[in-house]
Amino acid sequence: MDLYIIRHGQTELNSRQVLQGRSDYPLNEAGIAQAQAAAERLRGIRFDHVFTSPLRRAVQTAGIVAPGSRPVVDARLIEMDYGPYEGAGLRALPQEVLTFFQDFAHNPAPAGMEQLHSVVARAGDFLEAVRGLEGNLLVSTHAIAMKGLLEYLTPGSNGAYWSKYIGNCAVYLTEYRDGAYSVPREW
Repeated sequence: MDLYIIRHGQTELNSRQVLQGRSDYPLNEAGIAQAQAAAERLRGIRFDHVFTSPLRRAVQTAGIVAPGSRPVVDARLIEMDYGPYEGAGLRALPQEVLTFFQDFAHNPAPAGMEQLHSVVARAGDFLEAVRGLEGNLLVSTHAIAMKGLLEYLTPGSNGAYWSKYIGNCAVYLTEYRDGAYSVPREW
């Protein structure tokens, strides 16, 4: 099985550099174009299974990248819950959020935000649930949720993915062979 993980295309809040979290915004024009470009890059791949976060931006991205598919909505793929910081501008974040974002691996999320171990745990639950599927899988999700998937797939990363920038419609590929996932690589 080959598993392709994609971050959704751009939304209005992404373009305004706002912590979007679980706010349910659709793709903007740029996001639709990004998803179309990703679809073109992935054109030769037939997806046997498509999974998506319940948020519209991820559902839309899945529909554009895998037209004609019937995506399965899975709540484990939803974005990190930013709690009271949802909607905060990235240029004017409170100090506790800045501290967290400057070193995700060593600083706990501020009170009211979902902790990273929770993101990894639900990502791992999802990956274990799809382990037995055959064919090509597309997973449409969000930046921090995607990092949780990548962290789970790379236990020795020691938090390296938390600080990695993952742009809109970035794609990672992991292969499931002989009972194990490969180290994901950007595709």
